[in-house]
This record gives sequence, C-alpha cells and structure tokens, in this order.
Amino acid sequence: MNNPTAVPAAAARESAGSHDEVREKAPRKASSIELKGMRKRFGKDTVALDGVDLTIEAGEFFTLLGPSGCGKTTLLRILAGLEEPDDGSLLIGGTDITDIPPHRRSVNTVFQSYALFPHLSVRDNLAFGLRMRGESVAERERKVAEVAEFIHLGPLVERRVDQLSGGQRQRIALARALICEPDVLLLDEPLSALDAGLRGQLQVELQRIQKRLSMTFVFVTHDQDEAMVMSDRIAVLDGGIIQQVGTPSEVYEHPTNAFVARFMGHDNLFAIHGSQDDWVDTELGRLRLDMSEQRPDQDGWLLIRPETLELDVEIPADSNRLEGVVKERLYRGSRVEYRLDVNGQTLMAVASNLGQRLHGVGDRVTIGVCPEDLVRVAN
Repeated sequence: MNNPTAVPAAAARESAGSHDEVREKAPRKASSIELKGMRKRFGKDTVALDGVDLTIEAGEFFTLLGPSGCGKTTLLRILAGLEEPDDGSLLIGGTDITDIPPHRRSVNTVFQSYALFPHLSVRDNLAFGLRMRGESVAERERKVAEVAEFIHLGPLVERRVDQLSGGQRQRIALARALICEPDVLLLDEPLSALDAGLRGQLQVELQRIQKRLSMTFVFVTHDQDEAMVMSDRIAVLDGGIIQQVGTPSEVYEHPTNAFVARFMGHDNLFAIHGSQDDWVDTELGRLRLDMSEQRPDQDGWLLIRPETLELDVEIPADSNRLEGVVKERLYRGSRVEYRLDVNGQTLMAVASNLGQRLHGVGDRVTIGVCPEDLVRVAN
C-alpha cells in the first residue's frame, strides 16, 4: 500500500473551522495527476481522446464534464488502468504509472452501478478489499468500524446490501472505495441514478468527505449544475479534446468558446457582425463592452448571462439600453424567467421574485445591460 495514512485518522477530526484549516491538519499527502499527450482511439473512426494534456492538483476535487461520447469516461478508465492509451503518459504523485496494472495503482473507483455484492452484508462488502490484501481479521474489523462511523453507516453494517435504498448503497460503495486508503478516488457518475433530493444530499456528503480527507477526487458527470456545486476546477470535454479548464465561476462566466457556453446552459449567444473600439454589432443592436475584460481573439459571439439583465429600472448612463416585449414568463418560486423579444431575437432574463413586480406576457420592458457583463466568446 503506497499510503500508510489511515482514513480513520482523518475521520476522527472534528469539522470545526474552515475547509482550509481542515486541509492543513490532514495527515494524508494527496497525489497530483498529470496526463501528457493522451490519445485513445476505438476502431478506425472513433477518437475518444485526442492529445489530452491535463494537470490535476493534489487534494483537488476535479470534475470531467461533457456530453455522452466526449471522452470523459475513457479518461477516467485510463486513470484507473481499465483502458490502455494508444499514446501518452500518466503520472500520479510524480511517478509514471502508464504501464502499471490496475491492482498495483493506489486508485479506487466508485461506479454508477455501485458494483456491490448484493448477497453479502455491508460489513462484508466493506471488508472485501482488505481481505483480498491479506489484512488480519482484527485490522479489517477496526477499519470497517471506523469507516462505517465516518460515513454514517454504523446501524447498517449487519444488513444485506439488497435490503438497502439506492442512497445507502451509494454510500457503501463510497466507503468501500475509501477503506483501502487510495491516493486518488475516481467517481464515475455515481449520483446519476438517484432522485434530485437524494442527489443534493450526497453532493454535500461527498464534498464533506473530500475536504476532510484532503484526497484527490476525479469526478465524472454530464450535469453542469452538479459540476459547479461540487468542484474546485472543471475540465469541459468535447470530441476527445479539452475545451476549457477552470474554476466553476471561470467556466460559467467566461466560457472559452460557443460549445462551452451552450453546454453550461447559456442561451443568450448572439453573433457579432462587426466591431469598432469597444462597440459590437449584433442581432440585438449595437452594444458597448468593457474591453478590459475581453480577449481580443474572442469575436465570434456575444454572451449575455440572463441573471445580469435589469428590467424596468433606472438605467445608468454608461449602461446599454434595449427595448423588448415579454413573450413568455416562467414562475420558479424564488425567481422568474422571462423570454423577451428584442429586435426579433429571443433574450432570456432571470429576475428575483422577492418584492418585485411581475411582468406579464405582452408587456413592454426596458432592459439594462452593463458593459462589464457582456462577454465575447470564440466560435
């Protein structure tokens, strides 16, 4: 075993203080991951990974995000040793493990399907990996008890897995992966089969566990909201190529290109037909940008985030002003979404429902757009 530090040592710490304080106290030495020129092809025509270069920092909650077939699961399987790359190298903790078989890597995986033994008890499922490594009965019992307490499974350890709910089984799968104390934990869409309420609970639980253990987590999902809630950084993939790597706010607020913008849920993308100084011409009309926030090569599209728009308020002189008509109104409790017709184009706006007058379909509205909230996006 590469890392002698036990999970229970981290579990014993109380979670008082900030995440940063918890990281400083953690005895575990997390491992970084580096992929260089990673390529993988299936057959003649399917390119799963096309020269991926990526560095994941030690102790980071890192998410691979993208649509089905983008290469994220292939990348995860290469990290686990379940797929061999056609070209490139993989380093974990600075050591090249490209040719190391799965069972010799200090890497564990939590699968969407749980991959548990349904006929065994929770205790036996948790102890399975330890038994395969030849650990003593006493050591197995100690570790099972401690990780079960850490993951809040104590009352369930004697029950059979097939008697438990989906959420309980997912926690068992996570505990079984953690009990062998890997340097890196891989999570392959582990929450996608759960209902929305339970997914939210386990998102919080996963964050809590990762921060307290200061372990490197690599998480795969196609859900943008899930990625933004849980991640330190996100890599967005498409066609086997990393389109952007950044923090959740960077990827959402400043997408690198139109694909990333659309995948992150942005509908307000408008083609730029020309520009001069800090002005751009779009289907909405001529708009002024804050050029200090723009990259000069990003001139294909203009992104307007719907939450940045102001409706029927006093618009400052240095802001852009548009006129529109409400086409649709979607009431979502704490917020209201509007689809507005502006010069024949549909513009999405989101407004708080707290103390605000609701606009009705057919109402004419004035729209304020601050220059610093407009983002140029490459094709």
